[in-house]
Amino acid sequence: MIPYGPPVLHHFGSDDKLGYTLVQLIETSNIIAHFVEETDDMYLDVFSCKDFNPETVKTIVDNYFRPRAVSCQLLPRQAPLPQGEALPSIAGFRPAGSSVPLLIE
Repeated sequence: MIPYGPPVLHHFGSDDKLGYTLVQLIETSNIIAHFVEETDDMYLDVFSCKDFNPETVKTIVDNYFRPRAVSCQLLPRQAPLPQGEALPSIAGFRPAGSSVPLLIE
């Protein structure tokens, strides 16, 4: 994934929705994350019109954020897979680490 321009990061919201939101445009769409301060939750959406390996995303999240628990949902966007590759399974991914629960959508 190739970034298009610098990331945009804003702190906003109120009450239990206060936190940072990050938007990074990429050549094939965008990556958006919201960090909720009250609960230490992170919601991540990696949207791409080009195929990518969700295992790579999980590895980066695990190495950088070290979440205690992860809930993943993969929504294929009908982009063709490279010939001979199967869609990887992401069910049951639970990396060890900090107290940051994570939802990858």
